Amino acid sequence: MKTKKKFSAVCFGEVLWDVFPSHKKVGGAPLNVALRMKELGVESTIISRVGLDEDGDEILSYINNQNVSSASIQVGEDYKTGVVNVMINEKGNASYDILYPSSWDKITLTNEMIKKVSESDVFIFGSLICRDETSRTTLYSLLDKAKYKVLDANLRAPYFTMEVLNELMSKANFIKLNDEELWELSRKLESPFNSFEQNIKFIAEKTNTKQVCVTKGAFGAVLYYDDKFYYNSGYFIKVVDTVGAGDSFLATLIVRLLNGKSPQKSLNYACAVGALVAGHEGANPMISNTEIKKYMMLEEIVKHQNKE
Repeated sequence: MKTKKKFSAVCFGEVLWDVFPSHKKVGGAPLNVALRMKELGVESTIISRVGLDEDGDEILSYINNQNVSSASIQVGEDYKTGVVNVMINEKGNASYDILYPSSWDKITLTNEMIKKVSESDVFIFGSLICRDETSRTTLYSLLDKAKYKVLDANLRAPYFTMEVLNELMSKANFIKLNDEELWELSRKLESPFNSFEQNIKFIAEKTNTKQVCVTKGAFGAVLYYDDKFYYNSGYFIKVVDTVGAGDSFLATLIVRLLNGKSPQKSLNYACAVGALVAGHEGANPMISNTEIKKYMMLEEIVKHQNKE
């Protein structure tokens, strides 16, 4: 999968080990996004921090082998490399126990970071990285330098406050939520509305953000893009696990939009990629453009037959 134009992206936040009952895999939402963007032909950089330990060495080696720049990943001996204990239920849905503090909580600002973010086309970040003051302060400084800012809300209780979320959303050009996060934020912001679309518009207006996307798991996603709504009702897949599916969805959607694809086509393609990731084990399976197009074509045929 290659893009027609050359773009550069910087992803900021956690890199860590997702520890499953039987094995472990390199993960972290910002890294998952960076890896998928790289596969889509985007020059990707991840800014994070790992510990001076074996887990950190293995993450750096893994990232370098994926041809994503690890030059902006700091190494420190004060805190261990991040670990998340992942539990998968019978439906393949994941829940997380995120250990604190971890090395990625302590990312410190450098001039090299500022330069890299200033020169990039898109800056992608989440809210989880703000659970510690050190990384949060660094993020705020970088947001002031970024051209196009994409927030993946990624709410993980108890690691967020509305004060921080309001700040992040007000600085973002694009906000990505899942359906549970939409309802939670709408309630906390005292939305008077009950419908999906009304609450999306409410958050867009409240935060002065023109572009908001809400994922709905197996039921697709809704994109609010420059005052218009776009819908995809989802693609069927036998779920292996949902780890990283939303990250690949976001990476794909942003890359397609940056390339000037229509919002509807971008949304459809991103939903297909997210579904295919959920049909594989782990967050970063290799998926070819041919596989995606074949899958979308077959899904459209099935939907058409079901209507008849």
